[in-house]
Amino acid sequence: MLVTSAMQRHPTNNILDSLNPEQRLAVETTEGPVLVLAGAGTGKTRVLTTRLGHILASGNVFPSQILAVTFTNKAANEMRERVSQLVGRATEGLWLGTFHSLSLRIVRRHGERIGMRPDFTILDSDDQQRLLKQILQAQGIDDKKNPPRLAASIINRWKDRGLTPAKVTRAEAGSNSLMLEIYKEYQQRLLTLNAVDFGDLLLHCLTLFTEFPDVLEIYQHQFKYLMVDEYQDTNIAQYLWLRMLAMNNRNICCVGDDDQSIYAWRGAEIGNILRFEQDFPGATVIRLEQNYRSTPDILGAASELIQHNTGRLGKKLWTDHDSGEKVLVRGTWDSDEEARFIGEEIETRQRYGDSLSNMAILVRAGFQTREFEDRLLVLGVPYRVVGGLRFYERQEIRDAMAYLRLVMQPDDGLAFERIINVPRRGIGQATLQLIHKEARAAGISLSRTAFELCDSDLIRGGVRTTLREFFTNIDRWRRLLSEADHAEVAKVILDESGYTEMWRQDKSADAPGRLENLKELISAIKEFDSLQGFLEHVSLVMDNTKQSHEQMVSIMTLHAAKGLEFDVVFLPGWEEGLFPHPRSLDESGLEGLEEERRLAYVGITRAKKAATITYALNRRSYQGWQHVVPSRFVKELPDDHVTHVQANGREAAAPRFDAMPSRPTKLFNSATLKPKRPIFEAEYSVASKHSLQAGDRVFHQKFGYGIIQTADGDQLEIKFEISGNKTIMADFVEKS
Repeated sequence: MLVTSAMQRHPTNNILDSLNPEQRLAVETTEGPVLVLAGAGTGKTRVLTTRLGHILASGNVFPSQILAVTFTNKAANEMRERVSQLVGRATEGLWLGTFHSLSLRIVRRHGERIGMRPDFTILDSDDQQRLLKQILQAQGIDDKKNPPRLAASIINRWKDRGLTPAKVTRAEAGSNSLMLEIYKEYQQRLLTLNAVDFGDLLLHCLTLFTEFPDVLEIYQHQFKYLMVDEYQDTNIAQYLWLRMLAMNNRNICCVGDDDQSIYAWRGAEIGNILRFEQDFPGATVIRLEQNYRSTPDILGAASELIQHNTGRLGKKLWTDHDSGEKVLVRGTWDSDEEARFIGEEIETRQRYGDSLSNMAILVRAGFQTREFEDRLLVLGVPYRVVGGLRFYERQEIRDAMAYLRLVMQPDDGLAFERIINVPRRGIGQATLQLIHKEARAAGISLSRTAFELCDSDLIRGGVRTTLREFFTNIDRWRRLLSEADHAEVAKVILDESGYTEMWRQDKSADAPGRLENLKELISAIKEFDSLQGFLEHVSLVMDNTKQSHEQMVSIMTLHAAKGLEFDVVFLPGWEEGLFPHPRSLDESGLEGLEEERRLAYVGITRAKKAATITYALNRRSYQGWQHVVPSRFVKELPDDHVTHVQANGREAAAPRFDAMPSRPTKLFNSATLKPKRPIFEAEYSVASKHSLQAGDRVFHQKFGYGIIQTADGDQLEIKFEISGNKTIMADFVEKS
């Protein structure tokens, strides 16, 4: 460890005195590789800026000899401003920015070595997909079966792993051999266009560093100190970029928290931080564990939960704050009661002086926001959805609502125009212009005009056939409303129109979430006596949301909450089949489970004064009421820091997980309404980690012998010989 002799004259000296011992050690350990494990709320930003200012104030290096990497431009600008204030002068020449912005400087300077002219263009995601579409069409590939968005996703994933087309092996390509050929052609076209996409910025840097050692040597000698924020979120390409630059003097400081690595779905590799000591032998590891945000009970609950993960370096947060409230774990009978309970708690806390702006509802999945939005609107509590649109403002919901509005009101021209070519039916701009022109001339609605044009010579061929089929379906769906349940008719409309199939075929990362939102829309419709009543409710909701308030409750996903803090946090939906999210378990197994647990840890540690976790025993879905069991994460919370309250409102010990009370459900099963394609079946299920299946005879310590009726992942519906039907977790039974 080097502590510079210039320490006494540092402008940072007074600030150093205010740091705790671990923070100060992280600031002053400037030589050699350093890993700072900064737990939630431990003053990471303060340590980063003070360390950077401390190195600059030493006078031993020029600003241009320091490389500091952040993940957002906003973070980089804030750090630059704080460091300037700290050292009392501008930081001109400092290499401070995001991976992409710093890589751009290097590629602009040396890109000619790999055939790039300095004035190259950077394509955004839309441009990237447009170029890929041209390539697909030029090669005679159906861009509906192989959409440009899918091609872009696969190519970007390869680039995040530092793989040029030549480095993508046959095993790596797997079933994507066609996409590998597209990747090769795409990179050649980019070179011809003198353009790059965002993934190329790091990829071209890696190519320069590996193929032109003199370029790498320039920057290895230039940068005496490297600092990296949020190291747990780096992907493989970023990891390789950093490691190559640090190979010369090894003065690299990586700051991160392995317990907050929650972005594997966008390429983050937690192994980067876990193997830091192997990558840099002799590295100093400093743990920042004193938390300045939360109460001891909040930290105790979070720390105990995350200790169930095996893929971590280990630390335990503590604080000298007063104890405060224990974490409340509240069971509710159903999801409606859950929303009512949280709404009432918000009102109560507001009456006792808590600011709405210091309260947040953090959900695992975007579709969960709908029930809380509706409840807060009923209560008149202002809210905002952070990091996304309000439920009824989302594209897929607006599209679905347009279908429903047109069925209810045939002259709704805005609804007609929105969905007549969604999904695509070959209704082009020329046809729409003709419909608009004729509608204005006749003084009638767009949809009525289009209907009448079907019998004229102005529209012919396939377009006429398509329009006739469209209006035939609209009329049939309208008649079904008088014969069957309105929510089931809504499902049929979305299925038979091809709208849900459109999103099922979409390979983008947000498509599964859109399907979940459509299912939640059906659940919302079930709460009303008629489709008309539901549509009127939504109209009122959308009108109310236009009001502006200074204080608002924040509603957001757990992913969007990282880096934020609130006095009071509500964490709803802690149930198996929702959290941990079954898609994570299906795709990544144990690694997915551990990332879900880290997400739970992030959620709890957002709270400064109070954290409330809720689960429902019954949750409304598009299929009707479904019985669910509490999340395994609830079981993992320590009793010393948690108060458990049952669905009946009584305080109790942690809920049992081997069996929960069941509630009869009645699912719609009408042959007349069976969709052509049953899109609204369960999209995801928890991957089974056992060999049990329906028909197996099993034994339970309490309920004895029984026969499995259904097996849904780890949840088993068992008919016991004595106790009757029970929902049991697979871990609590054995095959007999």
